Amino acid sequence: MVGLEVPFVSKIVSQEDESSSLFFTDKFSTKSYVLDSEEELQDKEAPIRPLNDPQIVAKSPRTSSRHSRKIREFNTLSSLNFDINSLSGEPKDGFGDIQKSAKEAFSIGKKYWEELESGKLKLPSENRNQTRESCPNSITLSGSGFRAKGSIIVLPCGMTLGSHITLVGRPREAHPEQDPKISLLKSGQYLMVSQFMMELQGLKTVDGEDPPRILHFNPRLKGDWSGKPVIEQNTCYRMQWGSAHRCEGWKSRADEETVDGQVKCEKWIRDDDDHSEESKSSWWLNRLIGRTKKVTFDWPYPFAEGKLFVLTLSAGLEGYHVNVDGRHITSFPYRTGFALEDATGLSLNGDIDVNAVFAASLPSTHPSFAPQRHLEMSDKWQAPPLPDGPIDMFIGVLSAGNHFAERMAVRKSWMQHKLIKSSRVVARFFVALHARKEVNIELKKEAEFFGDIVIVPYMDNYDLVVLKTVAICEYGVRTASAKYIMKCDDDTFVRVDAVLNEASKIGDGKSLYVGNINYYHKPLRYGKWSVTYEEWPEEDYPPYANGPGYILSSDVADFIATEFEKHKLKLFKMEDVSMGMWVEQFNTTKRVEYVHSLKFCQFGCIEDYYTAHYQSPRQMLCMWNKLQLYGRPQCCNMR
Repeated sequence: MVGLEVPFVSKIVSQEDESSSLFFTDKFSTKSYVLDSEEELQDKEAPIRPLNDPQIVAKSPRTSSRHSRKIREFNTLSSLNFDINSLSGEPKDGFGDIQKSAKEAFSIGKKYWEELESGKLKLPSENRNQTRESCPNSITLSGSGFRAKGSIIVLPCGMTLGSHITLVGRPREAHPEQDPKISLLKSGQYLMVSQFMMELQGLKTVDGEDPPRILHFNPRLKGDWSGKPVIEQNTCYRMQWGSAHRCEGWKSRADEETVDGQVKCEKWIRDDDDHSEESKSSWWLNRLIGRTKKVTFDWPYPFAEGKLFVLTLSAGLEGYHVNVDGRHITSFPYRTGFALEDATGLSLNGDIDVNAVFAASLPSTHPSFAPQRHLEMSDKWQAPPLPDGPIDMFIGVLSAGNHFAERMAVRKSWMQHKLIKSSRVVARFFVALHARKEVNIELKKEAEFFGDIVIVPYMDNYDLVVLKTVAICEYGVRTASAKYIMKCDDDTFVRVDAVLNEASKIGDGKSLYVGNINYYHKPLRYGKWSVTYEEWPEEDYPPYANGPGYILSSDVADFIATEFEKHKLKLFKMEDVSMGMWVEQFNTTKRVEYVHSLKFCQFGCIEDYYTAHYQSPRQMLCMWNKLQLYGRPQCCNMR
C-alpha cells in the first residue's frame, strides 16, 4: 500500500513550487484573467476531466499539500484576479458592459487594497464620546420644516416602550391614476386614488440600501382593489414584504388575539354593512323606554379627503397602537426581527399634506449606532481551521463590506452547527471592497480576528456579484478541497445537515446542481430588474437555481474556476442566471443531475425549509434558538 502512494506523492512534490506562486500569495498575481467573446467560447471544447471520481479536486497538486493548506488558511485575500490591462478595443457581444465594469472595479480595488495593506489608512481619531449623536427626549417639526427634511423625521435613538408620535395632517382629494399599484386595471383605464403611507424605518442599519420598514401603515381612502376604504399594515426587509394585515371595516373576531388588550382592527361604517346594529336614533329610543341592552355606535372611516385629522402612533408592550382623533383604530403586533430601537426614522409620502409632527418619550441612548463598533470579539465566534484532508461541503456566503450585523448573526446561528464546528463543513464570507475606506479598515480587522472572511479585491458593485460566485468556486476546490460547494447570501438561514443530506442523496461520481430551480424563465425587459436585448438576446434563461441557496458538485465548481483562469468564462450581471449558464455548458461534456426543491426557499421561510431567505439578524438568531430548543425547523414570521 505504501508503494502505491509513492507516485502520487512524488507528483505533488514535483509540481508544488510551480502552483504555489499562483494560488498562495497575498499580493496581486500578474496572470491575466480575460473574458473571451461568445464566438471564441463556442469554437473551443471544454477540458477533459475524469468522470467517475467526485473527489478529483482533492487530488489536485494545488491543494493536496498540507503545508499549502495552512498557508491558504491564513490568507484573507482571494486569489481571484482580473488583468486590468488585458482588455482593449470594443467588446464583441452583450457582455461588454460587465467587462468594463470589472476592469474599473478591479483597478480601484487594487489601489484600495494596496493602501489597506500599507497601513497608511487610519480610522478617524475623534473621541467617540464627543461624536456620539445627541438623542433628545422629544422632537417637534412644523409642516414646512418636515417637508424641508425630505418628509422624514429622524429619531436618533429609535423608539422605546411608551414612545409616541403625533401627526397632524389632511388627506388630499383623489386623483386619477392609470397604474395605481393597489388595484388592477385594464389598459387605458384609470382609477381615482387617494392614499398615503406612514413608515417607521431603520435608517441606520446598512448604508446604501433600502432601509427596512419596521412598520408600514397605509390608509387607502380610495383606489384599493376591494373598492372599499381600508388600512393595510406590514413590514419589509431587503425589499421582501411580509404578510399584510388589512383592516377593512370589520371589527376583529372575538377569538382573535389582541395587542396589549386592544383589538387589531376596529369597526367602521361600510357601504355594504347590513346595519344590524342599532343606530343613534334607536339608541335614544331605547334609553327613553328604559331598555338596558348595550348599544354600540358605528364610527365612519377615520380619514376623509380634505378633512384635518390628528393621528397618534404609540409603542406598547406587544405592538404599535394607532389612534385617530382620540379613537383607537388599529393595533399591529411586533414582528420578530423588527425592533423598536431600530426605528430611527418616520417617513410620510403619498396624498397627504402635513401640518405638524411631534415625537415624545423617546429614549436618550441607543444600544448600537454602528454595529461594526460593537463586534463581539470573542474566541467563541472564530472559525475553526481547515482540516488537513478534504471536507464534505464548503459554504460560500455572499456579503457586503458594511454588513457587520448580518455576519455576526450568521456566526452566532447556523455557523455554530456541529458539522461546521467539527470542520466537516466549512463556511466563509466572500466580501468585496467598500467605497468607504473606513469600512475596509474595519473589514480587514474583522477578517483577521474571526478568520472567516475572504476578500475579493474589487470595488463592490451589484452587477459584479458574479465575481464573488466565481471566487467561491475557486476557493471551494483549490483551498477547501470540498466534495460539494454551496453558495448562499448573508440573509439566508441554512440548515447545514439538511442541505448536506440533500446533496448526498445523489450517487458518488455524479455531477449535481441542487436548489430551487427555475425552468423557462424569461428576462424582464422593463422595471428595476430589467435586462436589455444587448445584455441577454435570448428569449429564455437556461435552467438556474435561485441565488439565495444552491449546491454544486466539485467538478462543476472546478470547471467554472478553470474556465475563468483560461479567460473563457462568460459573465452576466445576474449571478444565479450566470451559474445556470455555466452548468448548462458543463452539461454538454458530462451529464449533470438537476435537483429541484422548493425547500430552498427564495421568499422568506416555509415549513421544513432547507434554507430561508430574507432573514434579518434578529430572525436568524430566533430561528437558531428554535432549532436548538425544539430540534426541528421553525420559522420566525413565516412567509
